[in-house]
Amino acid sequence: MATHNPGGTPAAPLLQVDGLTLAFGGVKALSGVGFGVQPGSITAVIGPNGAGKTSLFNTISGFYRPAQGSIRFKGQDITRIPAPQRARMGLGRSFQNIALFRGMTVLDNIKLGRHAHLKANVFDALFYLGRARKEEAELRRDIEERIIDFLEIDHIRHASVAALPYGLQKRVEMARALAMQPEILMLDEPVAGMNREETEDMARFILDVRAEWGVTVLMVEHDMGMVMDLSDHVVVLNFGQVIAQGTPAVVQADPEVNRAYLGSGDVGDLRRKLQAGATSAQGAA
Repeated sequence: MATHNPGGTPAAPLLQVDGLTLAFGGVKALSGVGFGVQPGSITAVIGPNGAGKTSLFNTISGFYRPAQGSIRFKGQDITRIPAPQRARMGLGRSFQNIALFRGMTVLDNIKLGRHAHLKANVFDALFYLGRARKEEAELRRDIEERIIDFLEIDHIRHASVAALPYGLQKRVEMARALAMQPEILMLDEPVAGMNREETEDMARFILDVRAEWGVTVLMVEHDMGMVMDLSDHVVVLNFGQVIAQGTPAVVQADPEVNRAYLGSGDVGDLRRKLQAGATSAQGAA
Protein backbone atom coordinates (compact mmCIF):
# COMPACT_ATOMS: atom_id res chain seq x y z
CA MET A 1 0.00 0.00 0.00
CA ALA A 2 1.40 3.40 -0.97
CA THR A 3 2.68 5.56 1.84
CA HIS A 4 0.90 8.86 2.49
CA ASN A 5 1.85 11.80 4.64
CA PRO A 6 -0.43 13.17 7.37
CA GLY A 7 -1.71 15.93 5.09
CA GLY A 8 -3.33 13.37 2.83
CA THR A 9 -1.22 14.05 -0.28
CA PRO A 10 0.79 11.14 -1.71
CA ALA A 11 4.38 10.81 -0.53
CA ALA A 12 7.13 11.62 -3.00
CA PRO A 13 7.97 8.57 -5.15
CA LEU A 14 10.83 6.46 -3.83
CA LEU A 15 11.79 5.81 -7.45
CA GLN A 16 10.93 8.14 -10.33
CA VAL A 17 11.57 7.22 -13.97
CA ASP A 18 11.14 9.97 -16.56
CA GLY A 19 11.42 9.80 -20.35
CA LEU A 20 13.70 6.75 -20.52
CA THR A 21 14.82 5.97 -24.05
CA LEU A 22 17.11 3.03 -24.82
CA ALA A 23 18.21 1.81 -28.25
CA PHE A 24 20.26 -1.11 -29.54
CA GLY A 25 21.51 -0.10 -32.95
CA GLY A 26 18.47 1.22 -34.75
CA VAL A 27 15.98 -0.61 -32.56
CA LYS A 28 14.36 1.27 -29.68
CA ALA A 29 13.89 -0.99 -26.68
CA LEU A 30 12.41 1.85 -24.59
CA SER A 31 10.83 5.08 -25.76
CA GLY A 32 9.93 7.84 -23.31
CA VAL A 33 9.10 5.50 -20.43
CA GLY A 34 8.00 7.22 -17.25
CA PHE A 35 6.35 6.19 -13.95
CA GLY A 36 6.80 6.47 -10.19
CA VAL A 37 7.10 3.87 -7.43
CA GLN A 38 5.58 4.93 -4.12
CA PRO A 39 7.32 3.94 -0.88
CA GLY A 40 5.79 0.84 0.65
CA SER A 41 4.02 -0.17 -2.55
CA ILE A 42 4.09 -3.21 -4.82
CA THR A 43 4.39 -1.98 -8.39
CA ALA A 44 4.21 -4.42 -11.32
CA VAL A 45 5.48 -3.89 -14.85
CA ILE A 46 3.63 -6.06 -17.36
CA GLY A 47 3.45 -6.38 -21.13
CA PRO A 48 3.67 -8.91 -23.97
CA ASN A 49 6.96 -10.66 -24.79
CA GLY A 50 9.44 -8.18 -26.26
CA ALA A 51 7.69 -5.17 -24.72
CA GLY A 52 10.90 -3.94 -23.05
CA LYS A 53 10.31 -5.04 -19.46
CA THR A 54 13.72 -6.57 -18.78
CA SER A 55 15.45 -3.74 -20.66
CA LEU A 56 13.67 -1.35 -18.30
CA PHE A 57 14.85 -3.33 -15.26
CA ASN A 58 18.41 -3.43 -16.57
CA THR A 59 18.35 0.33 -17.10
CA ILE A 60 16.97 1.07 -13.62
CA SER A 61 19.53 -1.19 -11.96
CA GLY A 62 22.42 0.28 -13.96
CA PHE A 63 23.36 -2.47 -16.41
CA TYR A 64 22.23 -0.35 -19.37
CA ARG A 65 22.67 3.39 -19.80
CA PRO A 66 19.75 5.20 -21.42
CA ALA A 67 20.18 7.51 -24.39
CA GLN A 68 17.69 9.93 -22.85
CA GLY A 69 15.69 10.34 -19.67
CA SER A 70 16.41 10.17 -15.97
CA ILE A 71 16.12 7.84 -12.98
CA ARG A 72 15.76 9.34 -9.51
CA PHE A 73 16.02 7.28 -6.32
CA LYS A 74 15.06 8.96 -3.03
CA GLY A 75 15.20 12.27 -4.91
CA GLN A 76 18.76 11.73 -6.19
CA ASP A 77 19.54 11.43 -9.90
CA ILE A 78 21.20 8.02 -10.33
CA THR A 79 21.03 7.86 -14.14
CA ARG A 80 24.83 7.83 -14.53
CA ILE A 81 25.70 6.01 -11.30
CA PRO A 82 27.26 2.53 -11.82
CA ALA A 83 25.27 -0.60 -10.92
CA PRO A 84 27.34 -1.60 -7.83
CA GLN A 85 26.82 1.84 -6.29
CA ARG A 86 23.06 1.64 -6.95
CA ALA A 87 23.06 -1.68 -5.11
CA ARG A 88 24.78 -0.06 -2.12
CA MET A 89 22.20 2.75 -2.20
CA GLY A 90 19.33 0.28 -1.82
CA LEU A 91 18.35 -1.19 -5.19
CA GLY A 92 18.44 -4.99 -4.94
CA ARG A 93 17.27 -7.28 -7.70
CA SER A 94 16.78 -10.83 -8.91
CA PHE A 95 17.02 -11.96 -12.54
CA GLN A 96 14.67 -13.52 -15.08
CA ASN A 97 17.18 -16.32 -15.68
CA ILE A 98 18.55 -17.63 -12.41
CA ALA A 99 21.98 -16.08 -11.82
CA LEU A 100 23.21 -18.11 -8.85
CA PHE A 101 26.66 -19.70 -8.50
CA ARG A 102 25.70 -23.33 -8.98
CA GLY A 103 28.89 -24.78 -7.50
CA MET A 104 28.38 -22.96 -4.19
CA THR A 105 26.07 -23.65 -1.26
CA VAL A 106 22.83 -21.80 -0.59
CA LEU A 107 24.39 -19.96 2.37
CA ASP A 108 27.43 -18.82 0.38
CA ASN A 109 25.25 -17.59 -2.49
CA ILE A 110 23.13 -15.54 -0.10
CA LYS A 111 26.19 -14.08 1.64
CA LEU A 112 27.41 -12.74 -1.71
CA GLY A 113 24.41 -10.42 -1.75
CA ARG A 114 25.87 -8.44 1.15
CA HIS A 115 29.26 -8.02 -0.52
CA ALA A 116 28.52 -4.47 -1.71
CA HIS A 117 28.04 -3.33 1.90
CA LEU A 118 31.14 -4.90 3.49
CA LYS A 119 33.79 -2.42 4.68
CA ALA A 120 36.72 -4.71 5.49
CA ASN A 121 39.75 -4.07 3.29
CA VAL A 122 41.71 -6.72 1.39
CA PHE A 123 44.35 -7.02 4.14
CA ASP A 124 41.68 -7.58 6.81
CA ALA A 125 39.94 -10.19 4.69
CA LEU A 126 43.15 -11.95 3.70
CA PHE A 127 44.20 -12.52 7.30
CA TYR A 128 40.65 -12.65 8.71
CA LEU A 129 41.37 -9.88 11.17
CA GLY A 130 39.30 -7.49 13.30
CA ARG A 131 36.76 -5.86 11.05
CA ALA A 132 36.51 -8.77 8.61
CA ARG A 133 35.81 -11.27 11.40
CA LYS A 134 33.21 -8.99 13.01
CA GLU A 135 31.47 -8.33 9.68
CA GLU A 136 31.43 -12.03 8.87
CA ALA A 137 29.80 -12.86 12.22
CA GLU A 138 27.19 -10.10 11.85
CA LEU A 139 26.48 -11.09 8.25
CA ARG A 140 26.02 -14.76 9.10
CA ARG A 141 23.75 -13.94 12.05
CA ASP A 142 21.55 -11.63 9.98
CA ILE A 143 21.26 -14.12 7.13
CA GLU A 144 20.62 -17.14 9.33
CA GLU A 145 18.31 -15.49 11.84
CA ARG A 146 16.33 -13.30 9.43
CA ILE A 147 16.54 -14.14 5.75
CA ILE A 148 16.84 -17.92 5.80
CA ASP A 149 14.15 -18.21 8.45
CA PHE A 150 11.90 -15.73 6.65
CA LEU A 151 12.06 -17.63 3.35
CA GLU A 152 11.78 -21.04 5.05
CA ILE A 153 14.98 -22.47 3.54
CA ASP A 154 16.81 -23.53 6.70
CA HIS A 155 16.73 -27.17 5.59
CA ILE A 156 18.79 -26.42 2.46
CA ARG A 157 21.26 -23.82 3.78
CA HIS A 158 24.27 -26.13 3.24
CA ALA A 159 23.01 -27.73 0.02
CA SER A 160 24.63 -27.07 -3.34
CA VAL A 161 22.47 -24.77 -5.43
CA ALA A 162 22.91 -27.06 -8.44
CA ALA A 163 21.10 -29.87 -6.59
CA LEU A 164 17.98 -27.81 -5.83
CA PRO A 165 14.71 -27.86 -7.76
CA TYR A 166 13.90 -24.76 -9.77
CA GLY A 167 11.38 -23.29 -7.32
CA LEU A 168 13.86 -23.38 -4.44
CA GLN A 169 16.58 -21.84 -6.62
CA LYS A 170 14.25 -18.89 -7.28
CA ARG A 171 13.71 -18.56 -3.52
CA VAL A 172 17.48 -18.57 -2.91
CA GLU A 173 17.90 -15.82 -5.49
CA MET A 174 15.30 -13.74 -3.66
CA ALA A 175 17.23 -14.39 -0.43
CA ARG A 176 20.42 -13.10 -2.03
CA ALA A 177 18.61 -9.95 -3.17
CA LEU A 178 17.28 -9.43 0.38
CA ALA A 179 20.83 -9.82 1.73
CA MET A 180 21.64 -6.63 -0.19
CA GLN A 181 19.42 -4.80 2.35
CA PRO A 182 17.32 -3.19 -0.40
CA GLU A 183 14.87 -0.35 0.02
CA ILE A 184 13.43 -1.40 -3.33
CA LEU A 185 13.40 -5.11 -4.13
CA MET A 186 13.35 -5.57 -7.91
CA LEU A 187 12.04 -8.99 -8.93
CA ASP A 188 12.29 -10.04 -12.58
CA GLU A 189 9.60 -12.69 -13.18
CA PRO A 190 9.72 -14.14 -9.65
CA VAL A 191 7.25 -16.98 -10.36
CA ALA A 192 8.21 -17.85 -13.95
CA GLY A 193 8.26 -21.64 -14.40
CA MET A 194 6.76 -22.34 -10.98
CA ASN A 195 3.83 -24.62 -10.21
CA ARG A 196 0.76 -23.35 -8.39
CA GLU A 197 2.00 -24.16 -4.87
CA GLU A 198 5.39 -22.54 -5.49
CA THR A 199 3.68 -19.48 -6.97
CA GLU A 200 1.45 -19.10 -3.92
CA ASP A 201 4.49 -19.40 -1.61
CA MET A 202 6.37 -16.71 -3.53
CA ALA A 203 3.34 -14.41 -3.53
CA ARG A 204 3.14 -14.79 0.25
CA PHE A 205 6.84 -13.94 0.64
CA ILE A 206 6.44 -10.83 -1.53
CA LEU A 207 3.51 -9.61 0.55
CA ASP A 208 5.34 -10.41 3.81
CA VAL A 209 8.57 -8.66 2.84
CA ARG A 210 6.56 -5.51 2.25
CA ALA A 211 4.45 -5.86 5.41
CA GLU A 212 7.11 -7.09 7.85
CA TRP A 213 10.31 -5.52 6.51
CA GLY A 214 8.88 -2.37 4.93
CA VAL A 215 10.56 -3.11 1.61
CA THR A 216 9.08 -1.54 -1.53
CA VAL A 217 8.67 -4.04 -4.39
CA LEU A 218 9.01 -3.44 -8.12
CA MET A 219 8.43 -6.55 -10.20
CA VAL A 220 8.15 -7.71 -13.79
CA GLU A 221 5.71 -10.59 -14.04
CA HIS A 222 3.68 -12.52 -16.65
CA ASP A 223 1.33 -14.19 -14.18
CA MET A 224 -1.62 -11.84 -14.56
CA GLY A 225 -3.60 -13.32 -11.69
CA MET A 226 -0.72 -12.73 -9.29
CA VAL A 227 -0.18 -9.19 -10.61
CA MET A 228 -3.82 -8.26 -10.12
CA ASP A 229 -3.95 -9.80 -6.63
CA LEU A 230 -0.72 -8.30 -5.23
CA SER A 231 -0.09 -4.98 -6.93
CA ASP A 232 -0.98 -1.47 -5.81
CA HIS A 233 0.08 0.01 -9.15
CA VAL A 234 0.52 -1.58 -12.58
CA VAL A 235 2.56 -0.19 -15.49
CA VAL A 236 1.88 -1.69 -18.93
CA LEU A 237 4.57 -1.65 -21.62
CA ASN A 238 4.14 -2.44 -25.30
CA PHE A 239 6.86 -1.96 -27.92
CA GLY A 240 8.94 -0.06 -25.37
CA GLN A 241 6.27 2.48 -24.47
CA VAL A 242 3.93 2.88 -21.50
CA ILE A 243 0.42 2.33 -22.86
CA ALA A 244 -1.40 2.33 -19.51
CA GLN A 245 -0.79 2.59 -15.78
CA GLY A 246 -2.87 2.74 -12.64
CA THR A 247 -4.53 0.41 -10.17
CA PRO A 248 -5.06 -3.22 -11.24
CA ALA A 249 -8.77 -2.55 -11.79
CA VAL A 250 -8.09 0.47 -14.03
CA VAL A 251 -5.47 -1.36 -16.08
CA GLN A 252 -7.58 -4.49 -16.42
CA ALA A 253 -10.44 -2.42 -17.86
CA ASP A 254 -8.26 -0.53 -20.37
CA PRO A 255 -9.06 -1.51 -24.00
CA GLU A 256 -5.51 -0.62 -25.08
CA VAL A 257 -4.13 -3.22 -22.66
CA ASN A 258 -6.51 -5.83 -24.03
CA ARG A 259 -5.43 -5.01 -27.59
CA ALA A 260 -1.76 -5.36 -26.64
CA TYR A 261 -2.31 -8.78 -25.11
CA LEU A 262 -5.11 -10.20 -27.22
CA GLY A 263 -5.47 -8.13 -30.38
CA SER A 264 -8.96 -7.15 -29.25
CA GLY A 265 -10.57 -4.18 -27.56
CA ASP A 266 -13.03 -6.37 -25.65
CA VAL A 267 -12.58 -5.55 -21.96
CA GLY A 268 -14.06 -8.94 -21.04
CA ASP A 269 -11.36 -10.87 -22.90
CA LEU A 270 -8.66 -10.26 -20.32
CA ARG A 271 -11.04 -11.12 -17.48
CA ARG A 272 -11.97 -14.39 -19.18
CA LYS A 273 -8.28 -15.14 -19.73
CA LEU A 274 -7.56 -14.57 -16.03
CA GLN A 275 -10.47 -16.77 -14.98
CA ALA A 276 -9.46 -19.52 -17.40
CA GLY A 277 -5.90 -19.43 -16.07
CA ALA A 278 -7.10 -19.71 -12.48
CA THR A 279 -9.39 -22.63 -13.37
CA SER A 280 -6.65 -24.55 -15.20
CA ALA A 281 -4.23 -24.02 -12.31
CA GLN A 282 -6.78 -25.43 -9.86
CA GLY A 283 -7.38 -28.40 -12.12
CA ALA A 284 -3.64 -29.11 -12.35
CA ALA A 285 -3.16 -28.91 -8.58
